[in-house]
Amino acid sequence: MGVVERLWAAGEFPIRDGLYRPDDTGLKVYVEGPGAYHPQAGQTIPFHLGGPLGVAEAVEEEGSTEADLHFESALPDGSGWMSGGGGGMGNIGYLARLDSGRSPLWVLALWSSNPFVGVRHEGTWAVFTNDWGNLLHLDLADPALARPAR
Repeated sequence: MGVVERLWAAGEFPIRDGLYRPDDTGLKVYVEGPGAYHPQAGQTIPFHLGGPLGVAEAVEEEGSTEADLHFESALPDGSGWMSGGGGGMGNIGYLARLDSGRSPLWVLALWSSNPFVGVRHEGTWAVFTNDWGNLLHLDLADPALARPAR
């Protein structure tokens, strides 16, 4: 069992901005501007995925936090679940794509996003809302976010 799976099984997730996979690979995540909790409600959180992230190093250097679940929603195609919430002192948010057995396919941690409290689905897109009413749009068909072929 890798670092990401071990943390998730313990009800935790890494706190450094990143996309974490259960095989302990990851991608850096960049949130542009002042972060997710400063824009007016209803605004889109500007973010993008970057290059590889050293998962073990990120967890060793920054640590992890308890996952405070705010929602879990079945994916419209029946392939699994989306989960989201927060952690830490209230500034950290997370999103997770889970398989049908609720094991993580990936966990997205955002240091300054505030907790995510809901999701709606629009085709292949998932639109998440944080507790300030701001939106994060993810295309679940993006190869970095898609369900891996088994």
